[in-house]
Amino acid sequence: MADLLDPELVGPLKMRLSLVPVNLHDIPATRVAGERLVAEIKKQSPPIEGVITDDRNVPGPPNAPNVFIRVYRPTNRTDILPALLWIHGGGFVLSNVEGSDLQIKRLTKAIDCVVASVEYRRAPENPYPAAIEDCYAALKWMASNTRELGIDKNRLAIGGGSAGGGLAASLALLARDRAEVNIVFQLLIYPMIDDTNVTQASPTVPDTLLWTRESNLLGWKAYLGADFGKKTVSAYAAAFRAKDLTGLPPAYIVLGELDPFLKEDITYAQRLINANVPTELHVYPGACHGFDNWALNAEVSKRFTADLNEALKRALHS
Repeated sequence: MADLLDPELVGPLKMRLSLVPVNLHDIPATRVAGERLVAEIKKQSPPIEGVITDDRNVPGPPNAPNVFIRVYRPTNRTDILPALLWIHGGGFVLSNVEGSDLQIKRLTKAIDCVVASVEYRRAPENPYPAAIEDCYAALKWMASNTRELGIDKNRLAIGGGSAGGGLAASLALLARDRAEVNIVFQLLIYPMIDDTNVTQASPTVPDTLLWTRESNLLGWKAYLGADFGKKTVSAYAAAFRAKDLTGLPPAYIVLGELDPFLKEDITYAQRLINANVPTELHVYPGACHGFDNWALNAEVSKRFTADLNEALKRALHS
């Protein structure tokens, strides 16, 4: 598997794994290490000008705590803008709003939109449905406060990466079925959507890079709790389980060819197309899971980001 990796990603991947190995056998320690790395990266990064942020605690799901949201807005725009609800990744157990802060500031500037990044409750302390219900509460809050936020209720998108992409896919299903909020676009970045994709293809086939199937197994176990391994897992937990994909908003699905989610994401894209959902799929050769976050200057990452930004601009500003 490593010999297929884009040469520009080899060094950054080794560096990333040396700084914070992905170890879901010790989730608390991995969280702390990740947060330290994020703090160090932010300290060393030049400030991103032209974006203001506003931290909010908004009403959570019934009988649940408030939900923390960070709202991003371009400083040069005071008019009504389209908006994106962003859901961070981390295998349902890691990362937080702060972890994607620089990424979302860059996105806000590039797309010229308002972004609300949601801090959902993580597993295993809070298994399904805590995370998806927190995301839905954040979505409802955005849709109910469009005037205050300066956003267009008719141009509201959702998106996320990895587990955040999986939550976004499930949120699209939940919003369709509850019929309270209209979503115009779903941005699914290497989405984690199939809870059964937890074993290697064979003993002789090497596992994928960075996010392995062992990590995938542990992440899904933490999120689904007692429901893990059952045939009755809800599509609101794992979107791949959905029987009916009709009526969903247009989708943009993007990942690398060395991603453990390759098969499930391509299959999901095909099913969306078969359900008459406008769907764009991009697969980048030589790229593994999360490559765009820790190899920003690689040519494949630049293409990935430029294509994604253009798709989001078309969806929100056309």
